[in-house]
Amino acid sequence: MEANPFQGQVFTVTALTLAVKQMMEGVFRDVFVEGEVSNLREAGSGHIYFDLKDRDSLLGAVMFKWDARKYSLQLQEGLQVRVWGNLSVYAKSGRYQIVVKKVEALSKGNLYLAFEKLKQKLEAQGLFAPEHKKEIPPYPQRIGIVTSPTGAAIRDILSVLKRRNPYLEILIAPVLVQGEEAAGQIAQAIEDLNRFKPKLDVLLIGRGGGSIEDLWVFNEETVARAIYKSKIPTISCVGHEVDFTIADFVADLRAPTPSAAAELVVENSQNTYAHVLQLQKRIGQAVSLFYERAKNRLDLASNSPVFKDPLLLTQNKEQEVDALSLRLESAWKNQLGRCEHRLEMARQKLEALGPQNILKRGYSITRKQDGSVISHVTQTAPGETIYVQVQDGMIYTEVK
Repeated sequence: MEANPFQGQVFTVTALTLAVKQMMEGVFRDVFVEGEVSNLREAGSGHIYFDLKDRDSLLGAVMFKWDARKYSLQLQEGLQVRVWGNLSVYAKSGRYQIVVKKVEALSKGNLYLAFEKLKQKLEAQGLFAPEHKKEIPPYPQRIGIVTSPTGAAIRDILSVLKRRNPYLEILIAPVLVQGEEAAGQIAQAIEDLNRFKPKLDVLLIGRGGGSIEDLWVFNEETVARAIYKSKIPTISCVGHEVDFTIADFVADLRAPTPSAAAELVVENSQNTYAHVLQLQKRIGQAVSLFYERAKNRLDLASNSPVFKDPLLLTQNKEQEVDALSLRLESAWKNQLGRCEHRLEMARQKLEALGPQNILKRGYSITRKQDGSVISHVTQTAPGETIYVQVQDGMIYTEVK
């Protein structure tokens, strides 16, 4: 194998984040994720942000408004959903998230409730526990298949197995995969194949796609317990990628489709090596692309007029400062002028109302000897001396 292409390389935070972003977006495309909606929020832009969570983990999610408009589904806290989209990295925060293209609520009808009830029961009894999972052998030679002999699933499985390894020994246990008798036939077939000699290396159990009712036999407790009791490692392959059944949780490995199960079971060293080489090639391409983009940005920056004349960076800002200073000075002068005008107007009003101006207009103020103002005749007595204040002095007089 080639050496690690990143060994000894020093990254900036941005460079490393972008490299991870390119690799993640190249690998994790068109993925389905199920979880509970949490921390739901809609931005002013119309984009919808939320988290998908299960018992142990949390995954950020964003659904842009142009995709959200396609669905009448009203997302709400606690809703169990299945989303489809691409994993991405939001470089600003280094946070990975799923960009959701499609979303659907998981049904909560009678079948769903029955499914959840049995799932909880079997999980509590340890049928899903990781410690009970058997390892799938890397190079199986004898493979048992439990499925319908006339369905598309058996054709897909056999086509893949024969193409990838024509020397396999394959034993088919034909069963019904739908209807009242199907569960008993599937459970009995698993038991029979476990007694087969020589021992089989792995069992494939499943069928092609269909509605939830079509796939319901793989949610039966009889089938689940038969898979759990199997001494031979089991791979469930029921329906399409988005379909999950109780059998998937009990089996040692879940394949998204029957043909995918066949591909998984005959994956050999040559395929593994080819896959590693492909990943190395994709990583190398991602790094090369990142390098070219960084180089182009550096070339663009180095040829920028700013590098030739650094003062260009400050000239515009200095002019902006001058313009702002002039605006501030003008605003201050206008404000000060308005304040001075208001002050002068107040002074003039005050002066006009002052006693001295009243005296100038021919009025006078009559006072007693103690300085108190006389406003009524009854305040005086005959023979009393009073004085009258006029504009330019005092007139002393005697009351007659």
